[in-house]
Amino acid sequence: MRICDFDRYLGYEELVGVLEACQRDFPLLVSLHEIGKSHEGRTIWLVQVTDTSVGPATDKPAFWCDGNIHASEVSASSAVLMVLQLLLSGHAAGDPEVVRLLAERTFYLVPRLNPDGAEWALETPPRIVRSSTRRYPFDEEEPEGLERKDMDGDGRLLQMRWMDPNGAWVKDEEEPRLLRRRKPGERSEACYRLLPEGCVHGYDGITLKARRIPQGLDFNRNFPSAWRIESEQHGAGPYPTSEPEIRAAVQAIVDRPNICGGLSFHTFSGVLLRPPSRMPDDDIPPEDLWTFRALGEQGHSMTGYPAISNFHEFKYHPKEVITGVFDDWMYEHRGVHAWTVEIWSPQRRAGITDYKYIDWFREHPAEHDRMILRWSDENIEGRGHVNWKEFDHPQLGKVEIGGWDFAELYRNPPREFLEEEIRPLAEWALWHAATGPRLELREIRVEPQGGATKIRLAVQNSGWLPTNVTKIAMDRSLCRGVQGRIRRAGDSGEARGRWLVGGDPWQDGGQLTGWSHIAAGGFGAQMNATTDVCVFEWVVRGAGEYEIEAFHERAGRIQESVTVP
Repeated sequence: MRICDFDRYLGYEELVGVLEACQRDFPLLVSLHEIGKSHEGRTIWLVQVTDTSVGPATDKPAFWCDGNIHASEVSASSAVLMVLQLLLSGHAAGDPEVVRLLAERTFYLVPRLNPDGAEWALETPPRIVRSSTRRYPFDEEEPEGLERKDMDGDGRLLQMRWMDPNGAWVKDEEEPRLLRRRKPGERSEACYRLLPEGCVHGYDGITLKARRIPQGLDFNRNFPSAWRIESEQHGAGPYPTSEPEIRAAVQAIVDRPNICGGLSFHTFSGVLLRPPSRMPDDDIPPEDLWTFRALGEQGHSMTGYPAISNFHEFKYHPKEVITGVFDDWMYEHRGVHAWTVEIWSPQRRAGITDYKYIDWFREHPAEHDRMILRWSDENIEGRGHVNWKEFDHPQLGKVEIGGWDFAELYRNPPREFLEEEIRPLAEWALWHAATGPRLELREIRVEPQGGATKIRLAVQNSGWLPTNVTKIAMDRSLCRGVQGRIRRAGDSGEARGRWLVGGDPWQDGGQLTGWSHIAAGGFGAQMNATTDVCVFEWVVRGAGEYEIEAFHERAGRIQESVTVP
């Protein structure tokens, strides 16, 4: 079964139709929840996926996935839909791993966090903004400058090359369809300025500049963690969670304390990005760094995407850091492991493997461009690059329009490669979710004790991760330990003093370890203590039925009844 086609990109109405069909066809597994409205009033949908016949969603450890926070990154929506596809198709086929996963865990999926911006990006020609369609920080448009626009009416936003003796570009000698940068001191009779396709407002016949895009918000700078004002970081918004889309996501996550980890899908670079973004690795607990690396190694093995540090390997400028982002907020404020998954690397597809993800756009050899052009010619019918054609520009005169089709080749995977690109990422999401903590019943013991009865409840964390998930969550008290509670059936609590003679009715058992930090080799005096087990004890007097439970907001809930004769 397939919930949708994965060889094209879906508009908002069609995407919502897919989600509604999943809820209709899988009522025990899927439910839709409105978590907010976009700037233009579109509903932001959260898809809850779990086997409700085996318990409610909130009583199971959960995993979060969102996509399309940035307007034009529509393959991120496809990746979240692929997670949904694997869960539903696997369950329908009786795949034991998926059946168990949905019995024991919950998934919260938000395929399109930014429906307004995505609608613009899917238009022909596209309207490309970073995030919201809301104007920010100023309402008015600049009166002068080059505005990106489809000038020749072919439905694409390409490039313009304009002959200029002081231009920085010349034709590539080996591949004349391409331009290369002039070398230091190089002179040529045919130099070009390279510009985005568009019209020029207020042109004085001499000077050119880019016109500011009025929609200047960047949603992935609007999260609360280390948020900074506009003068310090462009696009962050007037205050943390000022934008309804981000406020909806933050509130949805806070309202679901069972979330143990998450992925936010973006494009492009073909990497798995982890926190921290604003500080070196040495500034976070080593235990969390070890776990991030272990999760990332498995992600690299499954997807081919390197798992790298935001701070150390993915800066837009070596002297700048990014703050107010999703994965930092999830880690620092919620205390869970979170990642930004950058889908798609045309460089890697073309055989370029030894390159720096951000620095490549500042500096790379001309041969790399030739390799990517050859890949486009051989694999996507040459759609990644458009041959130059003359055009009589209303302000600039004679120019040529063509060059790289950024939307076709870079911003998202070409449609022929979409499914094979996102499937391994969705498979890693399922694997990642299964590493979370999980509370299981170890033992219930009922023993006579004088004229009373001792009830003993032992529970165990069977998950790889501890119940607190991260060390920072424990250090900052971001979640409670395992809670144990006893009630007498039919008792409102007022008579508790007559039947409970030993032990507090509500007890805190602390956090339980997993096996994520067990040292390798088993050398020497290594002691694998039962720190993953918690025991609650109560002494009761009187026959009847007693309800006992153990629960942890990140590890689940166990409820049992004990009959005392």
